[in-house]
Amino acid sequence: MADEPREKAPADVFTNRRARTVIIVLTVIMVAAACVSLLLGRYPIAPGDALAMLLNLIPFVDIETGATTQAEALFYNVRLPRIILALLVGCCLSAAGAAFQGTFQNPLTSPDILGASQGAALGAAIAILLGWGSVAISGMAFVFAIIAVLLVLLISSHARGNKVLVVVLSGVMISSLMSAGVSFTKLIADPANTLPAITYWLMGSLTSANLKDIAMVIAPMVLGLVALYLMRWRINILTMGDEEAETLGVNTKVVRLVVILAATLVTAASVAVTGMIGWVGLVVPHLCRMLVGADYRRLLPASMIMGAGFLLIVDDVSRLLTTAEIPIGILTAFIGAPFFLYLITRRKLR
Repeated sequence: MADEPREKAPADVFTNRRARTVIIVLTVIMVAAACVSLLLGRYPIAPGDALAMLLNLIPFVDIETGATTQAEALFYNVRLPRIILALLVGCCLSAAGAAFQGTFQNPLTSPDILGASQGAALGAAIAILLGWGSVAISGMAFVFAIIAVLLVLLISSHARGNKVLVVVLSGVMISSLMSAGVSFTKLIADPANTLPAITYWLMGSLTSANLKDIAMVIAPMVLGLVALYLMRWRINILTMGDEEAETLGVNTKVVRLVVILAATLVTAASVAVTGMIGWVGLVVPHLCRMLVGADYRRLLPASMIMGAGFLLIVDDVSRLLTTAEIPIGILTAFIGAPFFLYLITRRKLR
């Protein structure tokens, strides 16, 4: 009968099972890393005390702990927000990278392809130059990141030729302009105080993570991630090319715009609170392709989970490796660049 459902091929069943297993393993690793991270630091916290303090976050639960008041303040105001923010940012950057790579059919695409990162850098640099506080710095970074991408979309809408190529080239141009703006702010900044602050922000760090940062970016992050997750099968169709996608009844312009806006939203929110953190959105999706394949129904959730765990582990290394904390953007470059070199020399990029 034509209406009878077709059985899945054995290869598809095996691939799906393997992908589910990989995603479960990645989830376990991420959760384990988060639990261990709660205990690690220059002021170690006992596992029992950490568990009790976590349970105390539940309404109407009040468990006595052996931790001091100082340890509790450190746990709630510093360590826990930092871990949550690392998980969120890693998840967002990896999801945005995977989405952009599929949307633009380019394995070298990363979350900053449309100028969001450089736009955020310019906004933050201006705020630091004006002597504004941390909340204003993050707010300016977020606004300028969105403005940069809107400029890219505006320019590409009036350009002729291959729309995908035009969007990418517009992103390169806007990124260059924003980068020039950052260089100018550094040129006129006070070399004693302001210039070091701008330079450190550009390196990327989770040092100042707090509950205010999480409250400010959680809404755009969740909104963008949910949109990307719901669009994951449509990204599969975009990877086939516009002509074939349109024959399947998919409006490529609308789908691509929604994916770009969602990926930009999570990228802007991430960069606004952490500064410039590169390579996560470029390398993690490729590593996930090696594990679960190129189907975005599996690739996108795997990238989200692996990205969250990866950035959390790198952040642990950055704060524990030396007495002076290493900016996380430096470590992700040290790890990501050699791994990507391995990918392009040993494996075929897809």
